[in-house]
Order: sequence, then structure tokens, then C-alpha cells
Amino acid sequence: MKDAVTGRPLSTAEMLVHSTGYLYYTGSGGAFGITSSRATDTVTISLNGFITSTFVLQAGKFEELRLPPQQTTTIFKKDQLLSFTRNFNYEESMKWTVAGETYSSLVENSIINAEENPETSFAIHTDKASYSNIRRFLKMETKVPPDAVRAEEMLNYFNMGYVRPAEGEVFGFRHYISECPWNKDKLLLYLQVCSRQLPEEEIVPSNLVFLIDISGSMDMPNRLPLLKNAFKLLVDNLREKDTVSIVIYGSGVGIWLHPTSGAEKEKIRESIESLNAGGATAGASGLQTAYALAKRHFIAGGNNRVILATDGDFNVGQTSEKDLENLISQHSQSGIYLTCLGVGMGNYKDSKLEVLAKKGNGNFAYLDDEKEAEKVLVTELTQTLYTVADDAYLTITFNPQKIKDYRLIGYENKLNALADTTSRVEGGEVGPGHTMLVVVEFTPEHGVMEEKVAEVKIEYLHPSDSTIRQAEYTITDNYQKLEEIPQPIQFASAVALFSGMLKESAYFQDVSWQLLETLAAKVSNPDNLLEMEMLKMIGEAKRIYSRKTKKRSGTFR
Repeated sequence: MKDAVTGRPLSTAEMLVHSTGYLYYTGSGGAFGITSSRATDTVTISLNGFITSTFVLQAGKFEELRLPPQQTTTIFKKDQLLSFTRNFNYEESMKWTVAGETYSSLVENSIINAEENPETSFAIHTDKASYSNIRRFLKMETKVPPDAVRAEEMLNYFNMGYVRPAEGEVFGFRHYISECPWNKDKLLLYLQVCSRQLPEEEIVPSNLVFLIDISGSMDMPNRLPLLKNAFKLLVDNLREKDTVSIVIYGSGVGIWLHPTSGAEKEKIRESIESLNAGGATAGASGLQTAYALAKRHFIAGGNNRVILATDGDFNVGQTSEKDLENLISQHSQSGIYLTCLGVGMGNYKDSKLEVLAKKGNGNFAYLDDEKEAEKVLVTELTQTLYTVADDAYLTITFNPQKIKDYRLIGYENKLNALADTTSRVEGGEVGPGHTMLVVVEFTPEHGVMEEKVAEVKIEYLHPSDSTIRQAEYTITDNYQKLEEIPQPIQFASAVALFSGMLKESAYFQDVSWQLLETLAAKVSNPDNLLEMEMLKMIGEAKRIYSRKTKKRSGTFR
């Protein structure tokens, strides 16, 4: 399978065989083989950025198929869902805007009847941007936009007790079932998913392209100066075999630093330090230039990545979220990942950066201060810049005999994706050594002796490989009281409740800020600085939300 224009091989193209309904995917070199009992058969082939086409195949005959690319202005790409409950209809919600900032309109997950809809799927990813952005709003003593609150990213922010997967496995699993601190009629299921760590000898050379916004909107202390310090921190951890390039964009676009070995740290630092802000924001052109540079110096089998750093205020060229999504889709099959680092306030475009990170096979962080920059680019460097699983999504199939109904906390969908009935779950990229914690609130079916609560399946690809792989796990009934489960998991209950309170969710209307504050104090580790920081943030939120809303009742059980 090749690009009809450039002739380059196309990997991970989806092929539907009409006679059987089976799906196949092309390999890393564009090759594929299909077993068929027919002399002739037809296949429909689709790939983001290309026109879906149907071909007739002859048994025993080698075929070289070519897929025509779509033009940037005419690309139509199906909206991708972050989570999906089969056959369930969603209600619409209102869009939230704040000052000049933009956030994707989200629809909160509803309570689902397990007998009617036992299966739910959602993307796995390591994004953490929501938590540091929330911290920024609370420091400004203002409410947080509801759509800026993404519970799964808040949970991702903390180390929820990493457990190494079994030898040879990409993912390891544990689960806990416990009481629900805010509703005595419910229970909470915590599913802990840990990705394998990368031994030092497996950390491949990196081809990094820093794409830095130097437009006029970046001329503030918490924007370009913060990013310059952040990138200099990253440079300290580069090796001789790593390569760094810098592309800048403002009124125009240019290559600021041609590919340079990580051993030349002083040269790279001086290049970063000499950056100054000014001009408009040609973000789309900057992306095109950065990807072209990354492709020219592509390291086969290496870590090829564009790191975009901006407030997201693209105002020259392709500026809408759909335009940017179409643009980035053309590059998503190139083997080049995208990391987005957001900064700023007032005109910060969270929605645009989120789209770019998800469509660009990458991750997304928000830097509100230098401490956060150090966490993302030093402490968690390998999680941020490397990948152990691509296009990963998780499916939970609940046992209706054990669970009456359930509600997934977080992994909420964009309103425009739900409006498109052809949407499907879009998998995410997972970095090494990451602990993801899924929290599900559910109503148990009492008096049932069966032990199996649910079945879990993760589908994913190895980086630079088109073979779909699976990891499976069975959730059994292992109920314990809150104080009996591991402390990091106890703390997750406070994080989940905090997310709902900040969203002013209808599912937490009868819960008070005092209950949350009491719970968080009870389950926090006083020696964990991040947990102590969240406890302080809860106190700040309690003051902000209590003075603007009627105090709600509720006591800690």
C-alpha cells in the first residue's frame, strides 16, 4: 500500500474485507497479506488524510495498491471519541467560555444501566494538563471553567502506586473495590493500569524539534521566559546521540537552530536564550516546517518528536480547531510524535492544543510555573518524550449480575464528537512507567455470590508496528473498606470528588466542600508534597466556591 502521489509506503491503513467483514492493517512497510477462499475479493481501505477507496483483489496475485491523498482543504476526518458506551444516547450541553480562553465543550458521563449497556471503552493517555491549569485558576482566586476540568488528567498527575508489569508485558493491572465516600448507596471501582518502564539500554536516540512560539502574545513572564527556562532544563538531560533542532514562528517561520548534538549543550542553551517575542502567530506554518525538519533528519527506530510550546493563540493561516486537526492528521502516519506544552492566561487556547496533541499521536502538559516545567521535562522526562504503546484504548465489560449501573468518572467526550454518529473511540499514546487509575462509581447488585465483576481488555500497537495487540484482565469482587486499601488509591477518591466539585457536577449536588476537605485530609500522605499541595488547593476552592454559591449540605461518612 503506497501514497498515490509520493509513492511512500502507508502503514496502519485499515482494510475491510467485504466477503468476511474482517479488518486487517498494513505493516510498517505498507505490506499486507489476506487469506481468502475466493478467487476474487474486494477490500475497502481507509487512512486518515487519504480518500477511502475500494479495490478488487485476485487470489495469488501480488497487488501494488495506491491510496490517493486528500487535499488539506477537503479532508474530512470523523470526530474521534475519548470514551464510548455502546448504543447509548447522550444529551447536549452548553459551551463554556472564559475571557479569551477556549476549552472544548464536554458532556459529562451519565449513569449507565449495566444490563442494557455492559460495555464501555475509552482511550488511555498520559496527559496531565488539566491539573496544573486548575491550580493556576485557583491561585488567581477565581472559579475554574467546568470544561477545563478533566478528571482523568487530574488522576494522571499523581503517582498512584506504580507496580511493575510482568516480564515481557507492556501493561500490568490491579484493582480495588471500596465504599464511595460521598454516596452510601454506591461503591467505587479503582482499576490501576501500569505501563512498563524503559531500561536505560532501550532508551533510543531522540530527534527532537523544538517548535517555539515567539509571537507578540508570548511577551509575558509566564510565557516565553518560562518556556526558555523549561527547554534549558530539558537540554541538561540530553545525550550525545540525541539531536535538537529549533523552529520558531511569529510574524514568520524560520529554523533557528539546525540539528545539533545533545553534547553541545551550551550552543543549544545560547540559541534558546537569544529568543525574543514579537509579531503575529503563524502556528500552522510553523507546524509544517517543524515536521518537514523532523522528517529530513528522521532516525529509523528512534524517538522522533516535535515539541510545540505556545499559548495556542494561532491567528495566522489555518486557525480553527478543525483546520488544525486536518493539518496534523496528514503527519500522524509519519512516525513523528507531537508533545504540546501550553502556557499563559487570558488567551490560552486549551482546546487547540488538546486537539493537536491527540491527533498528533502525542501528549499535552500545561506549564504554570518553573516547578511544573521541571516535573514535566526533568522528573518525568521519559514519560513525556517516549512511548511504549500507541493507539491504546481500554474496554470494560461489566457483569450485570454484580453491577446494576455504573458511571465512568472522567474521559468525557466533546460535544461535537457525540453529535457525529459515525464517531469511534480514538486510542491514546502511553509513556513508559506511567500509572493510570480508572475510577468507576457503581451500584452493586446485592446478594449475588458470583465473583467476576467485569472483564478488561486493552488494545494497542507497539511503536512503529501495525500489529494490534491485546492485554486482558478479570476484575473480581475484592471489596475492602476505604482505610484498608493502599493509601495512594484512597487519595484517588479525593481527586475524583475534587474534579466533580470543580465542575459543579449534577452528580455531586448534595456534597459539601467540607466533606471533600475532611476526606482529603484523612486520605492524604503528609510526606507527599503533591498531595499536600492539593489539600491546600481544596481549601482555596472551598473559599472561592462557597462565597459565590449557596452552601451545600453533607457530612463525611
